[in-house]
Amino acid sequence: MRELVGAAGVDGRRLRHALTLLCDGQWWTLGDLVRETATSRRGIEALLRAVELERYGERFRIPLAHTPEYQDLLAMAPGPEDPVGHLVPHYRHVLERLETLIAKAPRGRHTLDHVAATPETVLRRALLLGARFWLPGSRLLCVGDHDLTSLAVRMVHPEVEVTVVDIDDRILAYLDEQDLGVRTRWADLRLGLPGSVREHDLAITDPPYTPEGIGLFVARGLEGLKGDGRVLLAYGASERTPALALKVQNALSSLNLAYEAIYPDFNRYFGAEAIGSAADLYILRPTTKTAPAVAARLESVATAIYTQGPQSIEAETGQPAVELGDFEPDLLVGDWPKSLPQPRVKLGTWLAKPYLGKQGTVAIAVPAGLEAALPRLVLAAQSAHIRLYLPEPLTSRAPLEALAPLAEIDVRGAIVDVTRRTPDDPAGRIAHRILSRGHGKIANAWREALITESGGTLTKNEARTLIRRTAPWADDLTPVEAPLHRLTSLPTAIHTTLT
Repeated sequence: MRELVGAAGVDGRRLRHALTLLCDGQWWTLGDLVRETATSRRGIEALLRAVELERYGERFRIPLAHTPEYQDLLAMAPGPEDPVGHLVPHYRHVLERLETLIAKAPRGRHTLDHVAATPETVLRRALLLGARFWLPGSRLLCVGDHDLTSLAVRMVHPEVEVTVVDIDDRILAYLDEQDLGVRTRWADLRLGLPGSVREHDLAITDPPYTPEGIGLFVARGLEGLKGDGRVLLAYGASERTPALALKVQNALSSLNLAYEAIYPDFNRYFGAEAIGSAADLYILRPTTKTAPAVAARLESVATAIYTQGPQSIEAETGQPAVELGDFEPDLLVGDWPKSLPQPRVKLGTWLAKPYLGKQGTVAIAVPAGLEAALPRLVLAAQSAHIRLYLPEPLTSRAPLEALAPLAEIDVRGAIVDVTRRTPDDPAGRIAHRILSRGHGKIANAWREALITESGGTLTKNEARTLIRRTAPWADDLTPVEAPLHRLTSLPTAIHTTLT
């Protein structure tokens, strides 16, 4: 044990802290010890091999009779100061509710690098926002929110307007179910930030822990900020891998940000034991040189940003060869061979704004790992016929079911054909009109269609009132950025306004 802590040098405090806990008479699991000490799993395992342990199932401790042997190695001094720990006891009711909400939330997806933060961590993030910044009248953007930080902020600071952008439709639906006033927007940040998500005072993100993921999520957060805003970033690395931390910090430095604060080991997680189940919390401030750096960063967005799955940075990221066959599109969307003569547009540009050129027929190449974007890629089109080329056969039609009022869907393995149709019932025609304007506000198209279906008997104000009573979320939301559950519920809501 002396050799182990001696070899760790000044960083030996982590191991001494773990040793202190093992000597205090309590039983510990490996995961609990990792999380409590913010020490990597490999570091704790090395410590456990160096001492004699008493075991009780999966729990262990150093036998009480042996603890005097380690007295001169123990670290009794407190760790890094917690800036809001003293406030937590005053919000016990919020913590209890967060424990329930997090337990019932959708399970994490390893392909999106999901690891759940502890309920106390989520509460402490909300408390730190209030301790550090003046929040009345402010707007917060959560760039991804698997941890449900948005709900904690709304419970502790209901005066804050909170918006969440996320690629996971399950998370967006769950947030809306809680009815805490969180605005939800779908986005794959590799393709862009929704147009309605701008001019926030603060942004917070806990992104994939790769240099590519950190750089992209922070850049998107900055894109959604006012010039004098702040980005709060959770990022952790093992004490054994400083070179990886350097790569991430270089990605941040390239955005010309000022580091206002770094709170060590502020965030704790259920899992992520390779990094000690912990992450620091950065507070980053843009400078006058940040905006051009962000623009340059977003010009070269890579799709491989995760540590696992088809879009991991280690995975094969080359776009598979796609053959058009007998299909002759007017427009190509995505990455296509340069030899093809048709005009083309990037996926991100396609989703961001209406394409003004001819698009009678469209061919869209969809990279692996971007399947969640399928309905949005269709909604962005004005074409009568769209053909989607996927790298693998489509396993579920469910995400495309929301498009039923708009088009016929034909799935043939890795090729999906979408053909526009016009329903003959009033509710179907209204839904068709809304979905046909992928970049237009849902409420505006809905209002115009309602007036048309009423034969002109409804005024604009009457139609607007009907929509706001039925679907208050529709005011500034477009179909392209709408969470899937909003699109799926649209026919029922339209029927309500008709009756």
